[in-house]
Amino acid sequence: MMISFAQVHALHAAFSTVASAAPATHVAHWIETNHRFNTLLWDEEDLARRTKATDAEIAANKRAIDGYNQARNDAVERMDEILLVALNLADVSQHTPDAQLSSETAGAMIDRLSILALKIRARTTQTQRTDADAAHIASATQKLAQLKRQHADLGGCFDTLIKNCAEGTRVFKIYRQFKMYNDPRYNPALVAELVAENKGA
Repeated sequence: MMISFAQVHALHAAFSTVASAAPATHVAHWIETNHRFNTLLWDEEDLARRTKATDAEIAANKRAIDGYNQARNDAVERMDEILLVALNLADVSQHTPDAQLSSETAGAMIDRLSILALKIRARTTQTQRTDADAAHIASATQKLAQLKRQHADLGGCFDTLIKNCAEGTRVFKIYRQFKMYNDPRYNPALVAELVAENKGA
């Protein structure tokens, strides 16, 4: 399935905390999944910055952040896989020989649109505060307008990338993240813990 900025924006705007109802073979499923984990990540990072939380609470926040970030990146890769098939670009032999390679994938752009949507939501809340002074409201309003411009600009770039890919003049590839921090085989600190446990066994 092809996707446009308007559709991505609608999915982000209609977001709920429940799992996507779209089938996992559909890009909408992974757009919603990515946005859900970005939302959870955003909220968890707010909690991790509490100044009166216990060390155990902050440690729990950090572990949750790692898990949400992994799921967010996994969703980006699934979006790219589905979109490359939809664009007939999954097979490198189908690329136009002189097609320009995009340094950013469609999935990565959707992820950035998700983050901007969260920033817009948070900044909108700041413009509506009744306990803040006029200077705060004015500053929040100015920043909100700039965020909306950035969101629209990125959306236009996304539509152009999809259009150019469909025409064969541009391509993107899946760039695997290969996250190491959650993997006890690669994270040096986790490897050291495992070695110490084995020595003590």
